[in-house]
Amino acid sequence: MFRVGILSDTHGLLRPEVLTALSGVKHILHAGDIGSPQILDDLRSIAPVTAIRGNTDTHSPCALLPATEMIELAGRFFYLVHDIAQLDINPSAAGVNCVIFGHSHKPSFEERQGVFYLNPGSCGPRRFNLPITLALLEIDAERITHRLIDLTQV
Repeated sequence: MFRVGILSDTHGLLRPEVLTALSGVKHILHAGDIGSPQILDDLRSIAPVTAIRGNTDTHSPCALLPATEMIELAGRFFYLVHDIAQLDINPSAAGVNCVIFGHSHKPSFEERQGVFYLNPGSCGPRRFNLPITLALLEIDAERITHRLIDLTQV
């Protein structure tokens, strides 16, 4: 079993509950709006991190991160884009198993044409009445399963 932590929209706030929820993951994917390079350093203390910049990552070293990224983990391909409206590939044609995105702060998960689309929500400052969440993926030989973590319950 290969566990991946998925988060987005930290906006400069790394809650202690995030570190607790990510304990034991083998890789972390951050879908942008990081807010501070220190967040990536803190996440790297848990596991390797792949991160992209979001629309608010315009200053600091976070501005130098790529806008999109493709990574293979446990034999599956993940494509990160901050705003799903800016998806610049056909994931199914590109062999992508899972598209990871953020931006809206609204957690969601759906499968289309054999591709999973996952928004872990936001685990940074609360926005409106939206939940404070991240996601965990478990990958085995047969499938990818996801679990949304409500950080107010950790």
